[in-house]
Amino acid sequence: MPIIYRGSMFLVDRRKSFAAGLVFVASLLFSGALRAGDVASFADLGFSKDGKVYMFAQYGVDEHSLYPWSELYIVDVERNDFVADGRFSYKHDKPVALGQDGSAALLRIVSNNSETIKKYRGNFMNQGIPLFISLEDSRNPKGQTIDFRDFERGVYYNAELNSIIYNGSPIISSFYILFNSRRHSGERKTYRVGSPEVKRAGVSSYSIKKAIVNDERSSMILVIEMTVINGDGADIRYMIEALRL
Repeated sequence: MPIIYRGSMFLVDRRKSFAAGLVFVASLLFSGALRAGDVASFADLGFSKDGKVYMFAQYGVDEHSLYPWSELYIVDVERNDFVADGRFSYKHDKPVALGQDGSAALLRIVSNNSETIKKYRGNFMNQGIPLFISLEDSRNPKGQTIDFRDFERGVYYNAELNSIIYNGSPIISSFYILFNSRRHSGERKTYRVGSPEVKRAGVSSYSIKKAIVNDERSSMILVIEMTVINGDGADIRYMIEALRL
């Protein structure tokens, strides 16, 4: 039988947008706390001009071979799913040199798939506005609740991530998010995102690390960090949930 948890409050407000040089560094904060495993870096590759498509990537270095790797994803925001030809992976055949972080694999996968990126009107300069960034270790198998605000538009947001842990070994889990918005006028909207029927082997926890909207405020992206148990410890990986507002 599954066990469903509801999370506790974690509140961060950010006025308008963050400074242009703000960097998403959550993975760096957690890397020292892990016994073993590799920590991916998340790369925001931007929205299409109309906000209907969002692109992101993750990259890192395999802990055993030291080969750099990367994954690229193109998402249909309204469907909250990948476009038909929107998933790519790359792994280099040589280990990184001392001090390198694997970011060259990100450049390689973007270059290799430039035509598909162009096909979906990807725009690396259209990364949108970050309304929420967690710089703390918010990994919690019981879930998570966050509140944040778009000060420029006067909209309050609430997201409740609910984890579902299935008994057994290895661990199997899934999640879904209840998402709400409220305007100064009193108008409220409620959304449910995620696929609780998708069961992920080895994932012990999920947390919302970032929430971003496109400039027109028509699309919202929630960046989800996953802790993936492996034989030696845990890896950090990322996915996103998308919705049209």
